[in-house]
Amino acid sequence: MKVHLRMLGCRLNQSEIDTLARQFQQQGHEIVDDPELADEVIINTCAVTNEAVRSSRQMIRGIHRTNKSANITVTGCHAQIAPNDIAVLPGVTQVVDNGRKMDIVPLITGEAVPEFDREPIERSELHPGASRRTRAFVKVQDGCDNSCTFCITTVARGEGQSQPIAEIIAEIHYLEDMGYQEVVLTGVHLGSYGYDFGDRDGLKHLVETILEQTDIPRIRLSSLEPWDISPGFFELWANERLCPHLHLPLQSGCDATLRRMRRNTNQDAFRAIVADARAHIPDLRLTSDVIVGFPGETDEEFEQSAAFIKEMDFAGLHVFRYSTRPGTPASRMKGQVRNTKKKDRSHRLLELAQLTEAKFASRFIGRELPVLWEQVTGASDAGFMNVGYTHNYIRVQAVLPRPLDNHITLARIDEVCNDTVRATPVIE
Repeated sequence: MKVHLRMLGCRLNQSEIDTLARQFQQQGHEIVDDPELADEVIINTCAVTNEAVRSSRQMIRGIHRTNKSANITVTGCHAQIAPNDIAVLPGVTQVVDNGRKMDIVPLITGEAVPEFDREPIERSELHPGASRRTRAFVKVQDGCDNSCTFCITTVARGEGQSQPIAEIIAEIHYLEDMGYQEVVLTGVHLGSYGYDFGDRDGLKHLVETILEQTDIPRIRLSSLEPWDISPGFFELWANERLCPHLHLPLQSGCDATLRRMRRNTNQDAFRAIVADARAHIPDLRLTSDVIVGFPGETDEEFEQSAAFIKEMDFAGLHVFRYSTRPGTPASRMKGQVRNTKKKDRSHRLLELAQLTEAKFASRFIGRELPVLWEQVTGASDAGFMNVGYTHNYIRVQAVLPRPLDNHITLARIDEVCNDTVRATPVIE
């Protein structure tokens, strides 16, 4: 059987797609990049914004136009929230809710998925190139117990649920055997890992265990809510296997807006967390999310938010225009902001983000940083264009006579030009 997998949205969705790909391969099925070749198509949808919903539906229709004979299975947050709307789209043969997402492979093939220690084929036959990845996304948690007024994720994903540590360790050992160089721990509400086990320091204990019981060269964390960070958490970065990169969603730099969003932080608390992280983690790349045009956001509130964002000096920023999600408290709030104003505010913050991102990368010109080379994007007379990420997640390019994908080498940062960082690998 030939299977094509697609996703939109967060790293958790990517982790789930990667897991499904491995499960299909374990059963002997082929993962194909071209949907026109597929017998089965699985689409993991997103519902975080109206644009994500539109993109999910467009993806389904587009794949059906490309391959009218393929069976399309749809899952993910949009499928969870609007299954009846999805079920009538052309080509859709089944809609699978988030609670049954990891049953998709046996639902399609009729074969049980083996545990990691009972695989039907040799691990050596599965390699990073099979999924075109050198870093793997490991889902350690799902669901969210927060009540942010703008977010539909709690409805789509349900309450927080943590994966047992033993299962996570087993998966990382499996990925090590496959040759992966990096794992990214993901979850809807990653910082709440272990809360459902009664462990308020669960994520800290999980990371400690991974460092003790695995040898994977690089470990990275996905998005962390700033109020979930345990005392002493940043001291773990004394171990160089932990990548010096944190994504702490702010959403607004104005305290009044944060209260309406029902975010459990404020300027003082966020400032203190950032100072603690930077004090403990050398070369830290700190990135964040911000929403503009949240209901009731006045010009004065936006200016407060923009000033605080500038003060935090983020090395990367995702800027979202507020999108009304039916069923959320924010959708019923007064003071909805005009789209033109959202666009202007978004443009201002994106310009700031571009400057601060380039400024951060420029700090490392002349320095040698460890780079995981992930792919070759092209070739010329000069050699292969290798692209990879430093330990603190700066995307770099280098032209060499040979491909370096799935290797970690030191690389000297040579130049930062617009959105491109050029480097020279240091190879013996």
